[in-house]
Amino acid sequence: MRKVIIIGGGPSGLMAAVAAATHGAKVTLVDKGNKLGRKLAISGGGRCNVTNRMDESELISFIPGNGKFMYSPFSVWNNENIIHYFEGLGIQLKEEDMGRMFPVTDSAKTVVDTLLKEIHRLKVTIRTNERVKSLQINEEHVTGVKLESGKTIEGDAVIVATGGTSVPHTGSTGDGYPFAKSAGHTITDLYPTEVPITSNETFIKNRSMQGLSLRNIALTVLNKKQKKIVTHTGDLLFTHFGISGPTALRCSQYVVKERKKNKQSPVTLSLDLYPEETVASLQQQLLSYKETDGARSSKNALANFAPERYLLTLLNRAQIDSTTPLKEISHEQLQTLSELTKAFLFTANGTLSIEKAFVTGGGVSIKEIVPKTMASKQKEGLYFCGEVLDIHGYTGGFNITVAFSTGYTAGLNAATAE
Repeated sequence: MRKVIIIGGGPSGLMAAVAAATHGAKVTLVDKGNKLGRKLAISGGGRCNVTNRMDESELISFIPGNGKFMYSPFSVWNNENIIHYFEGLGIQLKEEDMGRMFPVTDSAKTVVDTLLKEIHRLKVTIRTNERVKSLQINEEHVTGVKLESGKTIEGDAVIVATGGTSVPHTGSTGDGYPFAKSAGHTITDLYPTEVPITSNETFIKNRSMQGLSLRNIALTVLNKKQKKIVTHTGDLLFTHFGISGPTALRCSQYVVKERKKNKQSPVTLSLDLYPEETVASLQQQLLSYKETDGARSSKNALANFAPERYLLTLLNRAQIDSTTPLKEISHEQLQTLSELTKAFLFTANGTLSIEKAFVTGGGVSIKEIVPKTMASKQKEGLYFCGEVLDIHGYTGGFNITVAFSTGYTAGLNAATAE
């Protein structure tokens, strides 16, 4: 019977434990915290978005950080396997918008408790409040781990499932990177992804739009030459430091990368309030408001055109006095207002820190990992899974799918390797 040691009790570590124990290994799961599954317990806003039901190619397109690597792990354990697995444990799942899968209880506790119960059933040895100090390595092989207490645990395989550096209160504090380096692995640059964006624009600093939420908008990140890098549609929230919400989170990594390319210069963002409309169709709308409500002030006549605080900012940019009757506003000014509504430009000066991010970009280089097994190419008996790797997706069940898939693949192969 092979002995498998897993470092880290997050989503990938728990799934690795399940897979290794199911395939006959004697499994020891070591975690420095006092309980397992802490990141799983807060995922999906506390509801636990266990996976996403998109088809494989679309799923991979939502994993912008080295998503193509996932074709191999998905051939072993994919999103449908994850769904069937949890349903087999008695957890009923439901599908929501964009393919997101949640437990019908809307409680992450259901998932965590059921998974831990299964791990106990599989007789996995759990060692919480134990911190791994280092890997035990000989010239070619990892032989176990050394704990900070001075004790060692011998094993045939070690799986590093320690997470990244995001959401550190769950235990993800970058512990796995030194382990990987000690085995000869490269750690690519770490950076925040799925993180709110910061801005020094006047309307942010004076908090005139703080707390304002815009629905179904499009946010575009522009490069130094003002050409589009990426556009995401969805909801956006103005905050006291910048912008948040799904579109901002998805655009954040491109802001980080563009700033890095250009000596940390500000990055231009473009906000489109009506992605389905054209400048011409918006101008027609404004002209119709002018005909029907022209006697009213611009601010009041256009009350249904945009939320008041955003409208005032647009009017200000278009140099339209909000108190002037709409009938006195020229066609040229309404043309400008239409253009601004489709492309409201402002600059981002960065993002919140990696500790405030939902996901860590960068990590153990995937060039040094065998994708079909998650085994290290540097040392025999060493495996990696989850966010410690240089793989990241958008929010919406994609990162947890990566964690479960790579975790299961690592556990299976650590248990069955010859």
